[in-house]
Amino acid sequence: MSFALEASGITKSFPGVRANDHVNFAVEHGEIHALLGENGAGKSTLMNILYGLYQPDSGEIKIDGQPVRITSPHDAIDKGIGMVHQHFMLVSPLTVTENIMLGQESLVPGTQALQQLARLDHHKVAGRVRELSKQYGLEVEPDAVVQDLAVGAQQRVEIIKALYRNANILILDEPTAVLTPQEADELFIIMRTLVGQGKSIVFITHKLREVLASADNISVMRAGKMVGSVRPADADQNKLAEMMVGRNVLLQVDKAEARPAGTVLTVKGLQVFDDRRHMAVNDVSLEVRAGEIVGIAGVQGNGQTELAEALTGLRPVAGGHIYMLERETSHATPRRVIESQTSHIPEDRQKHGLVLSFSVRDNMALCTYYQPPFAQGLEIDFSAIDERARELVERYDVRTPDIMTSVGSLSGGNQQKVIVARELTRPVKLLIANQPTRGLDVGSIEFIHQQIVNARDNGAAVLLISAELDEIMSLSDRIAVMYKGRILETLEAKDAVREQLGLLMAGVMKDGMHV
Repeated sequence: MSFALEASGITKSFPGVRANDHVNFAVEHGEIHALLGENGAGKSTLMNILYGLYQPDSGEIKIDGQPVRITSPHDAIDKGIGMVHQHFMLVSPLTVTENIMLGQESLVPGTQALQQLARLDHHKVAGRVRELSKQYGLEVEPDAVVQDLAVGAQQRVEIIKALYRNANILILDEPTAVLTPQEADELFIIMRTLVGQGKSIVFITHKLREVLASADNISVMRAGKMVGSVRPADADQNKLAEMMVGRNVLLQVDKAEARPAGTVLTVKGLQVFDDRRHMAVNDVSLEVRAGEIVGIAGVQGNGQTELAEALTGLRPVAGGHIYMLERETSHATPRRVIESQTSHIPEDRQKHGLVLSFSVRDNMALCTYYQPPFAQGLEIDFSAIDERARELVERYDVRTPDIMTSVGSLSGGNQQKVIVARELTRPVKLLIANQPTRGLDVGSIEFIHQQIVNARDNGAAVLLISAELDEIMSLSDRIAVMYKGRILETLEAKDAVREQLGLLMAGVMKDGMHV
């Protein structure tokens, strides 16, 4: 039997690491094959080899049983392999048709690409887009401008673009990362339509529930090796997590019922601009009490980043008020916010959470190095900082050769543990956790979730911002849904239903009206 795509003995090394170690991977005709693995397991390297972005050190690739050498993405496309990246490769000001034509046009020497694009047969290409849309259930208007489309529609444009180039094998990289639950369900229907008409799909994700619901076959990588394949009927989330991590993982957060006390954070009519001077946070009001976790749900890009930055002093407030224990902090500096006993796990750990060239020890002390017991006046007590760092490395299981190791050389999960250790082991009245487990493996997620719950149980008020709806529903005591800079509704977590939250995330209210 010949496979649609087969990789045998693929090995790829980079300085200091073997990313793929004799990996075997095969996709049958007309199947959805999910590829799972921890962050750094080697999934992306393998897919980049299959798409021609990397060349393997050794191994063989076959398409329909025939050995091939894929030297570039253009070569992969010619051989029938298309890839839809997690971050879409679209030109926002152009129409759907123009985006699909880009890269396919034959250019006259000396003529600019966009000038040549204007001279091509838009009508013919638009007709083909309509045919593909109808054939595969991809609802897209060929003349629509991409920047005016919802995220799910933009993803459909990417799929049509691959199909227009005659792709028979589609690689979808984290395709539901920016979708609402309803958009994700629509994508799974599209995927099933595609394989029903003979296409083959490689589905890279970390969402175990989605894998079990949509895949025909599941392969799991760990530490650069393929550890096994399993059919969904023979697996559950616990088994898949154990294959990924190599041990039992607690997937459900173990937490008691919240016992909220007095209000710690109060936000009234907050307005914040984004980097382009557009109103990103528009008249937001909320409260977070001691001993509770309030989750902010929403598709990424609806003002959550700007909200967190305003609350922590990283972005100016254009209007409204922020109160921390009834003291206004609307225009406080980051240091003053820290000294008000606010801890912050930032969305971008490398930009706002760490100094990558500093050691693990120094990063552990970033917020408190000038305070006792680490400093007396102008004199820093490095022995006290060393002792504290060693204690936190052990307590939080930070995998580092030494406390003097550069934090930039650690894995993403261990970098996150450094931040969590620093932020949760000083006096905390308010914890702002923004995408606290983004890009982490299930083992690190389990650990960080428990630390957030421990902070709540120790009396901290927790504001959790996450694009992962499962994370929001699992950790939160109350859930506020954010859409286009506004909080549409706040619900008790025990009463929240996934479908209802998904509709709110898409801007649809209970009465069916769209915001």
